[in-house]
Amino acid sequence: MDHIVYLALGSNMGNRLANLKTAIGNLTPQLAVKNRSSVYETPPWGFTAQANFLNQVVMAETYLKPQALLGHLKRLEMALGRVPNFQNGPRLIDIDILFFDDLMLETPQLVIPHPRLHQRAFVLVPLSEIAPDYVHPMLGKPIHKLLDGVDRSDIKLFK
Repeated sequence: MDHIVYLALGSNMGNRLANLKTAIGNLTPQLAVKNRSSVYETPPWGFTAQANFLNQVVMAETYLKPQALLGHLKRLEMALGRVPNFQNGPRLIDIDILFFDDLMLETPQLVIPHPRLHQRAFVLVPLSEIAPDYVHPMLGKPIHKLLDGVDRSDIKLFK
């Protein structure tokens, strides 16, 4: 395993907690999960007329290159029952690549670091739990400082 990646997972349909657990369990053998955040319940972002999400961040090691990792995650989402929907709509499972080593990449299919992660408390709260000092390679700020810039009042630890 050559690369360190951070992934954001979210679900707001069906058994949300089981969806997250199943997704994490099916990342292998392409990824080896090394750390995971707690699970947080968060209001929807973008399109707000939908159920709350459960969100979690994992840190993993992988031998895949970025495009191959994206393909693996999209196939996994489909295998777990995700149906294509409109942007920011309800979803059974969503898996986003937040960081891939310190890579900065922009292609039509994939942008790393995730282009909006610094605006999203539902990503920054769990990410700061497992990687508070990780420095965003484009913004030059650690995650805990990025978290200071967002409203996290609606983010609740899921029990």
